[in-house]
Amino acid sequence: MTEPTAGGDPTGGAGGPAGWAPPSSTYPDPSRFPPPAHGVQPTPGPPPAYGYPVATAPRFPAFPHPEPLPYHQMLRTWTYAWWKPLAGLGFLLLGFLAVQVVVAIALLILAAARPGALLDNLGGLANLDDVGPTFLLLLNLSLGAMILLSWLTIRVVHRMRPRWLASVGPKIRWRFLWACVGVSVVALAAQLGVSMVVPMAGDESLGAELNDFTATTAWLAVIVLFTTPFQAAGEEYLFRGYLMQACGSLLRWNRSRAAEAVSKWGAITLTALLFALAHGAQNFPLFFDRFAFGFIAGWLIIRTGGLEAGIAMHVLNNFFALGAALLFGDIGESLGVTTTSWWNIPVTLTQAGVYAVLVVLVARRMGAQTHTRPPVEPQPEQPAALSM
Repeated sequence: MTEPTAGGDPTGGAGGPAGWAPPSSTYPDPSRFPPPAHGVQPTPGPPPAYGYPVATAPRFPAFPHPEPLPYHQMLRTWTYAWWKPLAGLGFLLLGFLAVQVVVAIALLILAAARPGALLDNLGGLANLDDVGPTFLLLLNLSLGAMILLSWLTIRVVHRMRPRWLASVGPKIRWRFLWACVGVSVVALAAQLGVSMVVPMAGDESLGAELNDFTATTAWLAVIVLFTTPFQAAGEEYLFRGYLMQACGSLLRWNRSRAAEAVSKWGAITLTALLFALAHGAQNFPLFFDRFAFGFIAGWLIIRTGGLEAGIAMHVLNNFFALGAALLFGDIGESLGVTTTSWWNIPVTLTQAGVYAVLVVLVARRMGAQTHTRPPVEPQPEQPAALSM
């Protein structure tokens, strides 16, 4: 697995690793890239979008990018074409609909297996006003399935290994992920501190007394504990993973600074907007809360080069919200919330701001890689100087 390397910002201030310079007209030498492990030999391919001539491009190259790239542009591979991200989005949408069909079939089977009328049983299983363990389990598993669906999309459409969705490393950088979990706790504590000062902030559905502990409560707690990390990671792989890379690659039309800025901020804004809208009906303060989360998470993912910061904050937020609902409220009301107080905006900004600052500091301290690192052309050895 790839860990963040020590030694500060690896970009060298020029958009790539320290010491990197734009390649010459003969770069890259295709012989530097070994044939794929499964034995498929390199086949002729079109020139990449960056304008560097290349004679051949492996079908499944060991390294898919001809130059250092930030996270949101990693779909611009040797064989990048403008239609590939669009095809990937279509593939992802069809896969998402297929998952929903599987969930619906599972609910029908479970409803038919119970005594009583089928429609009554189905309404009881899929009742958001009274969420039970079965519905919560299927909901979390369906969202967790977005991890596998995103992996499948990048593999089938872009011929890239799924690990390139995790980070520019690639793969999840576990030390950095756990560091982000610790930072999330600090940011959540700051959020709670502010919520105790401002009036009417937080979830108004929560009561002041503990709920009765029942067998249903126990099952719900087990499901929250073991499936919420997959549910939150699934949303991150979908919105801040593939959608971020697809939007970033589509919005970059050349190598100018203007195109780079549009690619970065356009990808962050679009994915944050889609993330907020995906939660359904909501008033503006609640929409702002979700949009702000998506915006800060997207910026941090580009700033740190991977999904770890978004996953850590998302998992902890969901643990806290669902745990509070189990203890003092109702999970159905927590999942179906549509309104919140305007006083929730400063609470949201506090958590997002504290988290962003601390994650950037931790990433800098750990030397988190922010760009991909293409293999370096080996230099011929120089003969040792003769000692006089």
